[in-house]
Amino acid sequence: MKEQTEVRTLKEGRYVIIDDEPCTIKSISHSKPGKHGSAKARVDAIGIFDNQKRSIISPVTQKIYVPLVERKNGQVLSISGDVVQIMDMSDYTTVELIIPEMYKNKIDVGKDVQYLVAMGKMKIDMRV
Repeated sequence: MKEQTEVRTLKEGRYVIIDDEPCTIKSISHSKPGKHGSAKARVDAIGIFDNQKRSIISPVTQKIYVPLVERKNGQVLSISGDVVQIMDMSDYTTVELIIPEMYKNKIDVGKDVQYLVAMGKMKIDMRV
């Protein structure tokens, strides 16, 4: 899911789609309009799912897509190797996700975890 907005309305810490990948905005810089041109904005962002750095430069009046990112809660049902099975606490569906290296020792069976859902992809994201 995504929606359209103008580049001028973007803010740091929010989300934007660059190269068909949802990204978190790290910095935005605006230039002044010139004699023959419009004001431009440079947006630097990092991919949510692949952690790649991306940037775009465009006029501030240009339309751009913003992903609808959902943060959900779930309970860990089982862990097998690098894969964890999570039951969503709102609709009781189960999903299987790969455990990131930084969370391997923090996830236990029966505990609650948070995960992100955006554009058909999912990722464990525990904010401490």
